[in-house]
Amino acid sequence: MPEFFTPYSPDLMAVSLPTWVDLASVVVGSAGGVVVARSRHLDAVGFVGLALLCGLGGGLIRDVMMQEGGVYMLDSPFAIPASVLTGLIAFFFPRPIDRAGNLLEWLDIFAVALFALVGTDKALVHGFLPASCILMGIMTGVGGGMLRDVFLGEVPRIFQRSNLYALCALGGSVAYYLAVACASINKLWGSALCLAVTIGLRRWSLRYNVQTPADIDLGPRIVAPMRRAARTVRVTRWRAGKYERRGPHDSPRSPR
Repeated sequence: MPEFFTPYSPDLMAVSLPTWVDLASVVVGSAGGVVVARSRHLDAVGFVGLALLCGLGGGLIRDVMMQEGGVYMLDSPFAIPASVLTGLIAFFFPRPIDRAGNLLEWLDIFAVALFALVGTDKALVHGFLPASCILMGIMTGVGGGMLRDVFLGEVPRIFQRSNLYALCALGGSVAYYLAVACASINKLWGSALCLAVTIGLRRWSLRYNVQTPADIDLGPRIVAPMRRAARTVRVTRWRAGKYERRGPHDSPRSPR
């Protein structure tokens, strides 16, 4: 099928990259969902459901927000079957998942990198503003995982203190936009840069345990200097007023 290796027509394409790139993101994202389903001992419906959420949820959020170019999961002849097939294969043959160790960690960040790439690229194809392109990359990257956590009754990971989860999608989206839209680099190299930045940031944060901050209160740090400055101003004004009342030629003490 030649359309599998080339972009769709403008009415159907989700990205201007080859179709297999977007399909790869769907499969990898779905694989991350079935790993979670296996860890929760869900049934076949749970496997397929999480595969669909993680593989197609981010793209669905992106397409609803953009309202341009159609809904990819409905227009693509490959997306839904590939996601469902990933869930069913994992359900009937779970042993590779059990032996994979930290597979979820790698699948998660690789899926985020691919989704950030295709989300940013679709916004570029339709001529969105820079901030909108980057936002679409972030939402595509973390949207599936966010829906997964919501359906499992958990606080989404992007809202928790973590090792640069959503910020990795931000870095990859910015890198791709700057490379393709600003520097006019070939999209193949731009894609490689996006994947490298996203995955590299994640691995760096895990290696050195760099986490997003939480429970920050800058109020005391700002209020205290302001209070000191206010006291200084009051003392300065008081001294200036006392000097004016006394007169510039008056001595500090009255003459005897």
